[in-house]
Amino acid sequence: MRIIIHTMYFLPEFGSAPILMNELASYFASKGYKVEVITTIPRQHSSKCKGRFYINEYSNGFHIKRFWTNAGLSSISRLLAWSIYTLWTMFNISNIHKGDIVFLRLPPLQLGVTGILAARLKGAKVLLNIQDIHPDLAIESGILENSLVIKMAKAFEKWIYAKSQKIIVISDGFKKNLIDKGVPPGKITVIPNWVDTDILRPLPKDNYIAKKFFPENKFVVMYSGIVSLSNFESLERIVEIAQFFKDDDIIFTIVGDGFKKQSLQEKAEKLGLNNVTFIPFQPYEDLPYLLAGSDVLLVPLDKGKSQLSVPSKLYNFMATGKPILGLTDSDSEVAKIITETSCGIYAPPDNLERIKEALITLKDSKDYRETLGENGRKYALEKFSREHVLRTYEEILFS
Repeated sequence: MRIIIHTMYFLPEFGSAPILMNELASYFASKGYKVEVITTIPRQHSSKCKGRFYINEYSNGFHIKRFWTNAGLSSISRLLAWSIYTLWTMFNISNIHKGDIVFLRLPPLQLGVTGILAARLKGAKVLLNIQDIHPDLAIESGILENSLVIKMAKAFEKWIYAKSQKIIVISDGFKKNLIDKGVPPGKITVIPNWVDTDILRPLPKDNYIAKKFFPENKFVVMYSGIVSLSNFESLERIVEIAQFFKDDDIIFTIVGDGFKKQSLQEKAEKLGLNNVTFIPFQPYEDLPYLLAGSDVLLVPLDKGKSQLSVPSKLYNFMATGKPILGLTDSDSEVAKIITETSCGIYAPPDNLERIKEALITLKDSKDYRETLGENGRKYALEKFSREHVLRTYEEILFS
């Protein structure tokens, strides 16, 4: 019996998904389970990856199979990459045996077909782990506009959920979304994403990594992550907000990448802003120090998409002991967590004045920021620590 983890992205890819899936695989391997990861060849190709369609590795106590898929930043390229990866996972079904546990990290939604086939053809136990609600997110983002295509996508989603055995979602809002679509509540378990609270922890602001990027005595408002379908419009508002503070000592920093990043850079250049900076993804071991260089950490979610995505970066940021500024609807899971934990402030993602007021409030009181940060750190330790959440996963997988 093996645990076979399917995830589009895995280390050394950048982003939260590769880190989380590596920690999941490492946890189960450390418990003595046989673990196999089915993933893609990294987009930042090294010399050993160039021109290859398949790479077989054994690392950290588990087996990794990497398959080629296309690279590209457009929506069509992304859909094609999802589809190619899903075909590879279906090809790999021949290596699955009865009793194996198949863990599928969605998106892509197409990956649900692999789960259905693995259960029916091989007698595997299948678990869907839903990180974003598709096709809803693509529809809200304007990627899917044709009424017939939308109807077909929703029918496909309904079929995937109907044929799936167990579904794990990362928030109560996700669970409600699926129940409203007719998924039986008994199929659904809510387990939040986790954070390594030993690595992501409070650190001095004036550390050696932060000094590479930020001038001294600057108030740093930072976003770190993918510039994606769910947050691009909110980050645009941040660029616009920067105009109000162009003569102040505030720096707005966007760390990361994504197919919408270039649009943000072009907007900042067009507005002539010298207080908006862009930093590429940094090595994971440097991330805690980079985040520590901030004064406020942003968790942006575009209007109308707050029930379709819960960024795992929220938990990561809470663990650092920094105050959170959530750009999110008031009925979102992010707003709920911020309110319940008193770890920050949230403002509507389309309301420039409210965002501006929140920034001024946070900037004007260091004591207030420290209190918010301490609250977030405490809650992350209690609810989102890696050991706590992964033990819950283990119980679900083997129940």
